[in-house]
Amino acid sequence: MQNMGGLYLHIPFCKQACHYCDFHFSTSMRLKNRLVDALCKEIELQKSFIPTNTLSSIYFGGGTPSILSESDLKAIFSAIHAHFHIEKNAEITLEANPDDIDNEKLKIWKNLGINRLSMGIQSFRESDLQLMNRAHTASEAHKAIDIARSSGIYDITIDLMYGLPNQSLADWQENLNHFVELKIPHLSAYCLTVEKGTHLARLVRDKKVQVADDELAREQFNSLLSTVKENGYEQYEISNFCLPGHEARHNSSYWKSKPYLGIGPSAHSYNHTSRRWNVASNLKYIQAIERGEADFEEEVLSPKEKLNDYLLTRLRTKWGLDLNEIQHNFPADLYQQTHKAILAQVAKGNLHAKGTCYFLSENAKFIADHVSMELFVE
Repeated sequence: MQNMGGLYLHIPFCKQACHYCDFHFSTSMRLKNRLVDALCKEIELQKSFIPTNTLSSIYFGGGTPSILSESDLKAIFSAIHAHFHIEKNAEITLEANPDDIDNEKLKIWKNLGINRLSMGIQSFRESDLQLMNRAHTASEAHKAIDIARSSGIYDITIDLMYGLPNQSLADWQENLNHFVELKIPHLSAYCLTVEKGTHLARLVRDKKVQVADDELAREQFNSLLSTVKENGYEQYEISNFCLPGHEARHNSSYWKSKPYLGIGPSAHSYNHTSRRWNVASNLKYIQAIERGEADFEEEVLSPKEKLNDYLLTRLRTKWGLDLNEIQHNFPADLYQQTHKAILAQVAKGNLHAKGTCYFLSENAKFIADHVSMELFVE
């Protein structure tokens, strides 16, 4: 597995703008054909960025990849097969909105090798969906899960959000109960963040809505942890939960610092040495690729930056921080600083040890990013 990489493709198109979203996307499809051509060409241009031509995972993210046509997807897969070897049992995920899912599309996706669906459900409650300006209804969410399974795609993950405006603890528990009843093998659950420049930020600024305070958000997080645990799900990353054997392989590669290539506007790539991120403009991205170039910024990572990345990502997971790994992979002075900082967090009750590995305590899981920052080396 160490010699395999991941491929991420950013599909920056959506039917409509969700009020909370600050990802790079466009509701205009005017440039779609040129952008699909550019994605195919960028695969060829950037393939050597990662130190392998064997892919263990492919992830179509966005945006809304499920709005792509059969010919769009066939062109992209053709480009992937031309330049990479896809492992026999590779995880191939497509993000899909429930309103895009029908029997014909499912048949197309399966025939292309897509074997996992990530559904952006966010809530099973109609009032929440309307407030977020989601394109689907609660009944469409249930129907999408049913027809995906009937088509033979059982590896499904859904997104749910807590900390929403007007969402009580009971409302959130109702969503969790729906999830558990449906026996979906994987869940990604996120606390709503008010991002600058979004419609939600304007609603909050104008006091038209009020998001959950920290106390309610923490209560909702705790109810999430207890509900999934009682029903046999493992929390293998702060926001990700699965039944045994259903960890997201692609996302786990991010948390385990494995190399991945990001294709498309705003997509990120990592290869152990540096990090790249493409320009977040559809037109600029297309124009650069059409010239035979790629428009990206690149950061060559110093040992300190690599260590801080490790601390940030691994602390969020069930694998935790391994002192042996840190000592083996980083200079002695950085190891010593980190060891000292870890012991300080143990003294505060935020971390606990198991052998040479350190993990977040239950009470510290809600403040994982804060704990990570306390560990960062300067």
